[in-house]
Amino acid sequence: MGRIDSIESIRLNYPETGITRKDTMPSDSPERPTLAAVARRAGVSPSTASLAFSGSGPVSDATKARVLAAAAELNYAGPDPRAQSLRRGRSGIVGVVLEERVRAAFLDPVKIQMLDGLSEGIAPLGAGLLLLTDTGDGAVSVGSAPVDAVVLIGCSPRLGHTVDVLRQRGIPMVAIEGEAGDDVIRISIDNEEATRRGAEHLHTLGHRAVALVTLPLDPDRTRGPLTPEREAASSSATASDRIAGARAVFAEITGVTAAASDVEEGRLAGLTLLRDPQTRPTAVIAQSDLLAAGVIRAAEELGLRVPQDVSVVGFDGVRVDGLAPYDLTTLVQPSAAKGRAAGEALVQMLAGGQPQGTCFSSVFHAGNTTAPPRP
Repeated sequence: MGRIDSIESIRLNYPETGITRKDTMPSDSPERPTLAAVARRAGVSPSTASLAFSGSGPVSDATKARVLAAAAELNYAGPDPRAQSLRRGRSGIVGVVLEERVRAAFLDPVKIQMLDGLSEGIAPLGAGLLLLTDTGDGAVSVGSAPVDAVVLIGCSPRLGHTVDVLRQRGIPMVAIEGEAGDDVIRISIDNEEATRRGAEHLHTLGHRAVALVTLPLDPDRTRGPLTPEREAASSSATASDRIAGARAVFAEITGVTAAASDVEEGRLAGLTLLRDPQTRPTAVIAQSDLLAAGVIRAAEELGLRVPQDVSVVGFDGVRVDGLAPYDLTTLVQPSAAKGRAAGEALVQMLAGGQPQGTCFSSVFHAGNTTAPPRP
């Protein structure tokens, strides 16, 4: 979307708004046909022509057909969306802030499901989605994006920074996961309780030597051992809640922190945890299904069998390509429903309402990647 500096710089073609066009195009460029020209050719008023296009008023079928025929003759595609935005005082855009590159987000089934649900939730607005990445390298600035509202998606350790910028702009926002502050609507799941159920499953099977593979804990996405210092300094509420859930069952549990939620990061973490037979855990709790799939790949590289030699538990309940014949033991979260709830909350906020946050529950799924540890 181009930048709009002022009304004077665009002067749109809508007589009914009282604004006339100032042509800023080169003299040899074709001038955009106007609604007024369509109205003149159809023999109707500009307001009637506008109603014929919008379908929101009492216009006869014959008049509508005459207006559309005139538009086709003039190659007029419809009202300029910039004028509609000025009249509404809105851009017609909902921003979606991702904590990673767009390519990485579209490789994550959880993100795709949430975006799908979000698009359903904002349907009453007739708005488009603008994807913004907040990776910390200045790729896209949330401080200047032309948006009416924002949804913060994911478990980003940079959530606090993004919220501060949007709060200064007065942009309505909803956070899916993460502690964004009391003034920000939050759509969440039972991260701690769900992880505890997965840990209890392993404990019941007889596991005692269990390790974690966590989501990123800090804005720099530092990969390495899960130390008390890193845990205490964590700025990711989702990762911290899931650690707490595991620690409710295995009080001394440790592990490694991944730099992202993807299969390769899970593989690297799995190699770190499983390479040494003297320190190798009998089970691994991964904080996403993609990380869990990576841990399984690492086990296979090292000649270990899952679940006979090492059990693996994930989190999300998504289909991971290439994981067959494994049916991952995991906590299934309602990703699409979370996105839909966020979109519905934004619709209420933009209508002047005060929606409440929502906390969804995850469902434990016992697959074939967990079993009792070998004697």
